[in-house]
Amino acid sequence: MTVAPQATTTLSPEEFRQRAQQIEAEVAQVIVGQHDLIRQVIITLLAGGNALLEGVPGLAKTTLVRTLADVIDCKFSRIQFTPDLMPADIVGTTLISEDSHGHKSFRFEPGPIFANLVLADEINRATPKTQSALLEAMQERTVTVAKTIHQLPKPFFVLATQNPLEMEGTYPLPEAQLDRFFFKINVAFPSAAELVEIAQRTTGARQPTARHVADGATIIQMQELARTVPIASHVLSYAARLITATHPESKDAPAITKQYVRYGASPRGMQTLILAGKILALLDGRYNVSFGDLRLAALPALRHRVVLNFEAQAEGISPDDVVKGVLEAVKEE
Repeated sequence: MTVAPQATTTLSPEEFRQRAQQIEAEVAQVIVGQHDLIRQVIITLLAGGNALLEGVPGLAKTTLVRTLADVIDCKFSRIQFTPDLMPADIVGTTLISEDSHGHKSFRFEPGPIFANLVLADEINRATPKTQSALLEAMQERTVTVAKTIHQLPKPFFVLATQNPLEMEGTYPLPEAQLDRFFFKINVAFPSAAELVEIAQRTTGARQPTARHVADGATIIQMQELARTVPIASHVLSYAARLITATHPESKDAPAITKQYVRYGASPRGMQTLILAGKILALLDGRYNVSFGDLRLAALPALRHRVVLNFEAQAEGISPDDVVKGVLEAVKEE
């Protein structure tokens, strides 16, 4: 039996699981289906990361984030990315203010990034210059304006949506920014039965609502507890071998990696695997990370961190195909 190490939070693993289940259930009161999407977004939030959602418009991505903000009683902000959006429209700007005596001073006016849950809607419709305004906020949880560093509120979570890149008027996200997303989650189109349920919920007299079941302080405690979950050395080694198997120059890389991959996953990819594995273990009622936890986390953790070559694009090979090939090739030891 694994003994829990001393943590700074008073939350127990069982309380973690119960609270996470409550959050998931309340979000599902509003969002029809999409169980994997809801679970992966909650995992990202509890890991203190950021999520990138890819899917066509109209799949309730905005509703999901707004509902999650209501459930955990946190400040929500939505930024609609457009080609003319400027960095100051996101982070804020310094203004000159004048008091009643005529004295002038500089005053910082915070932008919409100063919230707990930030929806960056259609992020790949903005120019790379504007996209880069999120980099510091996503990594350091700070914003620097006019040489002054401003701390963002805690918890802080960016959920960005993007349209498939083949759609018109989109700019591919640079690799440096993609790597800062904890998970990349593909949003599937609802089934026929789910479409019927969506219509019934959203076109009637009563709109579905969700209750508050947590707050920001609780989320921070859950994030702290997740990091205390132990991981055995052989499971940690398995995570490392998964990452190195995505690099074509590695001697242990499988054939699919050597043929189709230009660059493999970064060390952030391994950090994501381990943190997601710890949260999956807690959600399953365990206080230790298993091989299965890492395998469950592999696709959303690595699909945006594997850069394919031209041959892969020509033959229709996707990052998911490569990650699945790596999972098949790397054995649990």
